[in-house]
Amino acid sequence: MKLVLKNRLINGNCLQELKKIPDETFDLIFADPPYNLQLKKELIRPDSSKVNAVNDKWDQFENFKKYDDFTKSWLNECKRVLKKNGAIWVIGSYHNIFRVGTAIQNLGFWILNDVIWNKKNPMPNFKGTRFTNAHETLIWASKSEKSKYTFNYQSLKCLNDDLQMRSNWELPICSGSERLKKNGKKVHSTQKPEALLHRILLATSNKNDFILDPFLGSGTTATVAKKLSRNYYGIEKEKIYFKAAKQRLKKIKPIEDDFLDTLQNNRSKPRVPFGSLVELGIIKPGTTIFDDKQKINAKIMADGSIKHAQTEGSIHKVAAKILGAESCNGWTYWHYNLNGTVVPIDHLRRRLISNN
Repeated sequence: MKLVLKNRLINGNCLQELKKIPDETFDLIFADPPYNLQLKKELIRPDSSKVNAVNDKWDQFENFKKYDDFTKSWLNECKRVLKKNGAIWVIGSYHNIFRVGTAIQNLGFWILNDVIWNKKNPMPNFKGTRFTNAHETLIWASKSEKSKYTFNYQSLKCLNDDLQMRSNWELPICSGSERLKKNGKKVHSTQKPEALLHRILLATSNKNDFILDPFLGSGTTATVAKKLSRNYYGIEKEKIYFKAAKQRLKKIKPIEDDFLDTLQNNRSKPRVPFGSLVELGIIKPGTTIFDDKQKINAKIMADGSIKHAQTEGSIHKVAAKILGAESCNGWTYWHYNLNGTVVPIDHLRRRLISNN
């Protein structure tokens, strides 16, 4: 019988369930494994109230060796079920992320970035004996050094007000109506905010990609995947979390198709040199091109270079020289006359691409 995986949640042990999955099934994995916090006793606030900390059995390991063996086992299975151009995200704290990072490298994954999630509203250090622990670390790694992983650079840049997205992310912890509660208490002690998964899935997956979360918890990964029209498969060992995740997912509606389009990466666009337009006769040598205000003119040469006053070179270099800038996108700077309408020369490139 064929195993149905897409858009399913499974209540079970991740190591056992992962072994049932065929090789190279998933495009992306997000893993939020136990942190092995090694809490020895209860945490108490200055007012003598108890801190609702992570002291669950699922986060407790006998020693570092047991934790390392567990880490190696689930990562090894994740690598097997990841497509050759797939990637994985793993989140952790200082308690475990360095041990996880070692395992990731030893297993042949290729680390692309470590990302710092700066929490806008972290839990204070009540005893005042250490710095307030205000961040968690994420490791983003491709299956191998040769993997052609997904990175939606332009979408991330747009998300960040046209600035390159950096590796330090300021996002609040999960709170308010987003936090799942039962009888007034948190369902899950480490529920991740949807904003964090939204950024990760937007950055490193595409519509209809298949996303795995082997430690589903309260279901944030599946929730955001459903919203963004990604397929999901989640494994959760604890029944209380599994039930909460299923209930949460039922209430989620995907974003309408019309609003799911994202900006195409420059590197994923077909590369068309300006000279190709000249070679193919789409624009002829001697044609005058100009800036959008038609105050600066240049002539096109037979080799695809352009000439403005005493300056010669590519459409990009000449435009940059005119502007006194280090670089400039000549495709959008230069325009031409199309039946009396001023149009960017990029229109010609797009026409060539669409015809091919």
